[in-house]
Amino acid sequence: MTKTGQNIVPHLWYDKEAKEAAEFYASIFPESRITDVTPLDDTPSGDSHLVSFELWGQKFLSINAGPIFKFNPSVSFMVNFDPKRDKEASEELNNAWNKLSEGGKVLMPLDKYPFSHTCSAKSALHHRE
Repeated sequence: MTKTGQNIVPHLWYDKEAKEAAEFYASIFPESRITDVTPLDDTPSGDSHLVSFELWGQKFLSINAGPIFKFNPSVSFMVNFDPKRDKEASEELNNAWNKLSEGGKVLMPLDKYPFSHTCSAKSALHHRE
């Protein structure tokens, strides 16, 4: 991994969908892109890829590493669509929500909660039930 200027880089483990997931997420958020795809041949999980990508400037890694671990809602990422910084924040939030929830399982509806004006939770990509 190259030096990122970011002290913590989330690393997401996929069975075989790391690049597909990174492309999907990068298509939703601004300032997002895949920065590198590194093939990893002949691993215990077979041929694999390590995918480096950025979502809204936040660096992530993902790996195709087999079905040993599954996504679950115990870890989530909060995305801040702040109307004080962006007058289109509400529209951008709804667009992202629609794309992320399509085909997934909504765990908390997009709504007001005591801890947040607008908050929700959705299942992770490829954690479809």
